[in-house]
Amino acid sequence: MGKIRIRTGRGTGTIEVDDDPSKWSGDEYRKVQEARKKAAANRMVHTGRGTGSRKLGDIPDPKARPSTEGMTRITGRGTGSRKSKNRGTE
Repeated sequence: MGKIRIRTGRGTGTIEVDDDPSKWSGDEYRKVQEARKKAAANRMVHTGRGTGSRKLGDIPDPKARPSTEGMTRITGRGTGSRKSKNRGTE
């Protein structure tokens, strides 16, 4: 198992992670981001094009991804549609 470098912060930074996709995408990466946020809770971050600032711990946690089960999904260049199936994401 090797390491890969992924881009962060609008492409201006990089981090090295294992090449397992669950480590740098989806719900697993969300847990990594949450842990980093808790570790740096007192750090100030700039908001609004650098015009404002607030503590990282004061920013609300991201909400869970809503389920799309039963929603209509458009297919085939917008000419067809079908209901979404539950893929067992939870």
